Amino acid sequence: MRYPLLSTRLKSILIDGLIIIIGGMYLASAIFERLGEVPDYWRALTLFGLFFVYEPVSQTLGCTLGNFLTGIRVRKANDEAKRINIFQAMIRFVVKTLFGWVSFVTIHSNPKRQALHDLAAGTVMIAVKG
Repeated sequence: MRYPLLSTRLKSILIDGLIIIIGGMYLASAIFERLGEVPDYWRALTLFGLFFVYEPVSQTLGCTLGNFLTGIRVRKANDEAKRINIFQAMIRFVVKTLFGWVSFVTIHSNPKRQALHDLAAGTVMIAVKG
């Protein structure tokens, strides 16, 4: 099993960020503009969903769009053929969000190239192409 380089993982994160910021926020703004007067809590829920639901739910279902385009997937560390569950996805996301780039300091110090958030959630990133 091949484990992706840090550069591939960062490309995936960049793609997902662009999707959320450009695609998701633009689309949400356009929809809210057409609807007219939209309560602030709907805007807040949409923003929350874009940033805090997209990645964990996508990882549980298979992969984010950034993962798909870069040919990488998150899998269970103890069985790389299995997808992660929502609990693992949430732990992974929270740790990655809290530690930011620091979370990747462990990627070169272990054979499976696991980042801190992977270690915390019991996950591993694998390459499925290339």
